[in-house]
Amino acid sequence: MLTDLPNLLTLSRIAAIPVLVLLVAINAPLADLLAACLFALAGITDWLDGQLARSRKQLSNLGRMLDPIADKLLVGATLMLLVGFHRLPAFGIYPAIVIMLREILVSGLREYLAGIRIGLPVTKLAKWKTASQMLALGVLLLGDPGADALGIGWLPASDLGGFLLWVAAALTLLTGWDYLTAGLRHVIQPNSAG
Repeated sequence: MLTDLPNLLTLSRIAAIPVLVLLVAINAPLADLLAACLFALAGITDWLDGQLARSRKQLSNLGRMLDPIADKLLVGATLMLLVGFHRLPAFGIYPAIVIMLREILVSGLREYLAGIRIGLPVTKLAKWKTASQMLALGVLLLGDPGADALGIGWLPASDLGGFLLWVAAALTLLTGWDYLTAGLRHVIQPNSAG
């Protein structure tokens, strides 16, 4: 049901996007700090909604559909903000492209496989990929001015976020390859499902 707490948490990630856009557009240290905090809260809801759904036995088709959509919208919007407002470090566009392309690939693959009634389960490595993306994007949203506002100006947030984005892109490639090869087995041998 839409009003179950896990689904409300999932929907909160989507609702956070316009606020995130506004905060980044303000382009001030305090706004950067607030954007990073909002993104961190959204990342926590990504973990929490699944935990609550399982513990409360509130698993639903709606939740299974909304959760990856909310994740991809949040990550995609954040990457576009970082690119559009020139907040990525040198060469940061490349891991951003890898992440966006993988998200589109996996979404298309899941849609195709759903049409032939095959599920594509989330792997542990994919969960690590998501965590590394969330960490990288949160640090990049904070940026050096936000780190100054937080009182940790000694932390090179932009460089650290850029490094973490490359780590996330590497995990993104690995998980994308895993999903692609798993999905292609069903495309090449469509009758293997049953």
